[in-house]
Amino acid sequence: MTEDQGKKGARENRAQNHNLASELGVVEQNILLRIQDFDDPRQEWRRLFSELYGTFLLVIVAAGGGMMSQAFPGVISRTAAVVAPGLMVMGIILFMGKISGAHLNPAVSIAFALRGDFPWRRVPGYIVVQLIGATLACLLLQGVIGVSATYGSNYPAAGYSAGAAFWMEALLTLVLVSVILGTASGAQNVGLLGAFGVGAYIALAGLWGSPISGTSMNPARTFGPDLASGNFNDYWVYVAGPLAGAVVAVGIAFILRGAGGGKSGSGAAQGGLFTEAAAEEKP
Repeated sequence: MTEDQGKKGARENRAQNHNLASELGVVEQNILLRIQDFDDPRQEWRRLFSELYGTFLLVIVAAGGGMMSQAFPGVISRTAAVVAPGLMVMGIILFMGKISGAHLNPAVSIAFALRGDFPWRRVPGYIVVQLIGATLACLLLQGVIGVSATYGSNYPAAGYSAGAAFWMEALLTLVLVSVILGTASGAQNVGLLGAFGVGAYIALAGLWGSPISGTSMNPARTFGPDLASGNFNDYWVYVAGPLAGAVVAVGIAFILRGAGGGKSGSGAAQGGLFTEAAAEEKP
């Protein structure tokens, strides 16, 4: 009698374990399917993480150059400090541009939305994670290098007004966004090779434009070190300048190529995950 009860209990335990394993298997499979389904619009978290990580890497290099120069005087030249971010952006676009579009910059996200290549509802999320990524990068740099993130930020040069720095930032960003929109358009359709054009321009802009404004061209890139150091002197320059340049660049893109929203531009702006095209490409 006792033996029969023991066998019955063992069978019930096996049945319970089997049911539990089956339930866990279904849950696990559902999770894996969600992760693998890149075309699911609910995968927005992938884009947001991509933007956070990409902006983090960009600011590590962009702000890190100035901070390392302060910690180790004479080791990093100005040329190296301004060229490095261009190389970093090139690498970021090549290795994850297809995920989120690799905006890394609120001005670029807004420009793509104005152009009709990027949904406006995604812009706030992109900007928030870009700011977070930039801030995390500077907090890490401060902790590791041991100098204030102020040395990694952008400020108008001594002897130059905030107005002069504003116009420099607007001009530099005008060309940056023109390059980005141009290489993303159906007319050029150069795909990931656009990384070389964008990266090269960032390096070029830094070589000639950095003495006056620091060549930010990116509100997030300057926000990170300013927040980490608590110094927002003349920060408006690095918001208003890039945004003004981006808006003008969108207008020039319309003059050169007409309305946006085509498949190529939308694919470049949004990445390869559930691309929403506002209009079909014209032959």
